[in-house]
Amino acid sequence: MSHPKSPISPEKLRSRRWLGPQDLRSFGHRSRMKQMGYSPADYVDRPLIGIFNTWDDLAQCHSHFRHRVEDIKRGIWQAGGFPVEFPVMALGEVFTKPSTMMYRNFAAMQVEETIRAHPIDGAVLMCGCDKTTPALLMGAVSAGVPAICVPAGPMLRGNCQGKVLGSGSDVWKFWDQKRAGLISDAQWEEMEGGIARSAGICMTMGTAATMTSMAEVLGMTLPGASSIPAVDAAHPRMAAECGRRIVQMVWEDLRPANILTAKAYDNAIITHAAIAGSSNALIHLIAMARRGGIDLTLDRFDELSRGIPVVANVRPSGAYLMEDFYYAGGLRALLKQIAAKLDLTQMTVTGKTLGENLADVQIWNPDVIRPLDNPISAAEGLAVLRGNLAPGGGIMKPSAADPRLLKHCGPALVFSSYDEMAANIDREDLPVTPDHVLVLQNGGPQGGPGMPEWGMLPIPKKLLRQGVRDMLRLSDARMSGTSYGACVLHIAPEAYVGGPLAFVRTGDLISVDVARRSLCLEISDAEFSRRRAQWVAPAPRIPRGYGLLYAQHIRQADEGCDFDFLEGQAPVPEPPIH
Repeated sequence: MSHPKSPISPEKLRSRRWLGPQDLRSFGHRSRMKQMGYSPADYVDRPLIGIFNTWDDLAQCHSHFRHRVEDIKRGIWQAGGFPVEFPVMALGEVFTKPSTMMYRNFAAMQVEETIRAHPIDGAVLMCGCDKTTPALLMGAVSAGVPAICVPAGPMLRGNCQGKVLGSGSDVWKFWDQKRAGLISDAQWEEMEGGIARSAGICMTMGTAATMTSMAEVLGMTLPGASSIPAVDAAHPRMAAECGRRIVQMVWEDLRPANILTAKAYDNAIITHAAIAGSSNALIHLIAMARRGGIDLTLDRFDELSRGIPVVANVRPSGAYLMEDFYYAGGLRALLKQIAAKLDLTQMTVTGKTLGENLADVQIWNPDVIRPLDNPISAAEGLAVLRGNLAPGGGIMKPSAADPRLLKHCGPALVFSSYDEMAANIDREDLPVTPDHVLVLQNGGPQGGPGMPEWGMLPIPKKLLRQGVRDMLRLSDARMSGTSYGACVLHIAPEAYVGGPLAFVRTGDLISVDVARRSLCLEISDAEFSRRRAQWVAPAPRIPRGYGLLYAQHIRQADEGCDFDFLEGQAPVPEPPIH
């Protein structure tokens, strides 16, 4: 059954420790396999492949995974492997509260510990919706067995009243119009039925599409896998091919550590800039890299993103949707377009280099995937801002902001919580002008808790009626990757742990200069020190269980929001089989 060029033999399969020895413990393992209807012919000398399925009844983006797992199993059987399915918390972005970000590390632990505790030789990671891709990859990196990703794929284009709708991006736009009185309740309800028409992730370049794109450029998916629409017939074919490929990866002993190098992460950062990817990707890529012992920092993102134009003409920064991106050639075509800026020698799950995987790629629509000399935006897709307000950094997407706000100084209007903001933002007597800087405190990893997507603060209704559609907004929270606007996010350290954001008061002047990468609170050092001395640390948001564990060990945004005890590559012994 082994691959002809195999560097490992069946005797070296990890699962052999459970199923091979002629002793009492292995007798129990084999007898229970027979209890489930399997005979030795099903698993002897075959790699045992764990399929990590993030399906559940409320994970709408992964609703097709219930069936797609069968395609993966078919491919595994065809290649001579033995498939075993394991559930992982689905992290459905819409329904999971207070935030899927709070449970990303939980899902990563599920994957890592499930692999370690079971006779698994290789892993298929069924991912897609925002946090599942980094979660499953983090767990697989820590476990260290061969692994491959099956991206969920984008849903079909939204459609309503003859207009193409993009999930997330158009929701925010039309919600502002509804709040301004420009859209009726009946029109809004009609949009509900047309904006999400099939299984699959958001069809804009939100966090889900960004992170599956990152998985592809990192080399952890089959070439082109991240762009295939969820309901396209190419998707089950890709899933089956992943099943076949993971079996060969086990025989080849091709592990994440062979693929996820520092240079591979550099490729991901450059690609992220070219697609104007979600700001959330910075947190996830840092966490993934640190799992593999790579000290990736925000400064590396800022360094590599400078001068990279946005060439993916996909919402929210562009005009098209992910289905169009796929027809134009998908991520492979975009990588071909920026190939001169990438390290094409990096290994991928195919056993070939990134450059070899791009050899025969073409671009079919140059308006969707633009050439470097005709980008959709010369503005950078990412900027890391620092200053006395954000010593650990704050993140902004200049390409998604009104250009007038890229250099701005205005008075702060501060909300100490999301509830306070929601209760007051639409008040007619709210003392706010278009030049104000909206500030939300206590939305970070500890303060949310879980760093919810509150960072795209709504424009006050009184200003919406005046035609205002963007303002400078600051927070220690995240925002949806489908969002847009002049939002400075992930400000670190967060307010809840005594970061400088906690000391901002309504009326303080705040200055932002994106070109200079600066974010400053314009008060004296003496006043700053006085406010710091007055600050009192609050109690953890959740006093027990996982919430308390989270509060005790979560890192800040600039460090990837991983748990401190999960970072790095400290060796973990194989479990004793007795």
